[in-house]
Amino acid sequence: MKCAVIGLGEVGSRYAAALLENGHDVVGYDPVITEVPGAQIADSPAAAVTGADAVLVMTGAAIAPAIVDATIGHLTPGCTYLDLTSASPSVMAELGERVDGAGAHFVDVAVLGPVSVHGARTPVMIAGRETDVAAGLFTAFGAEVDVLAGAAPGQAMAHKLLRSVFMKGLAAIICEAMEAAEAAGLSDWTRAQVANQLAGDGNAVIDRFRTGSKVHAKRRAQEMRDTSSYLADLGVPNTMSTASAEYLTNLGAR
Repeated sequence: MKCAVIGLGEVGSRYAAALLENGHDVVGYDPVITEVPGAQIADSPAAAVTGADAVLVMTGAAIAPAIVDATIGHLTPGCTYLDLTSASPSVMAELGERVDGAGAHFVDVAVLGPVSVHGARTPVMIAGRETDVAAGLFTAFGAEVDVLAGAAPGQAMAHKLLRSVFMKGLAAIICEAMEAAEAAGLSDWTRAQVANQLAGDGNAVIDRFRTGSKVHAKRRAQEMRDTSSYLADLGVPNTMSTASAEYLTNLGAR
């Protein structure tokens, strides 16, 4: 197939390479990157998608609508338009209606892991009215593909953003804890505490956290306010600790 890749940064370049390895012709576009080995580089998004059987968009989420604006009049009828940005579910749904209405097939692709680590084998979840081509591409890359049968565009991203609440939040709180531990000279002990909490029965941990946080919300909110104050004394960021105190305060007031 002829595949257009819009956005050739860390993610786009890896998928472009995977497409080439699987025997596809690749035409790429990026305002900064002007060379990808084995790929043809177009001078605009419109030129990149012209005649393409599949379009893979890997830009920042903020410009996903602008990419549709720039390409929708140049899409091959019946082509598959894969949006791998992290645009909100409502934006994905709107873009899906526009692309599908133009005669192409919009697929909402949620990438469920770090492409910098797993490359094109990173697991994905996809939603859209016609997902066979998209599923075939990712399966050929060696990725685990979860197809949300019958789901409209936006549903895959809804799943991903719910996952991001804990994945990105967990990453942020661990980073804050470790930075504070380093400032206090207690890195090894704190690391062991974090690692111990990440091990074991995940479902039991979820239930324990939810039940305990409700029952002890007032006390824990004060503890996190004290934690925020201590981090301030250490001279390190306390954003996540302060947010935890606010969340627990609100939870206790419900």
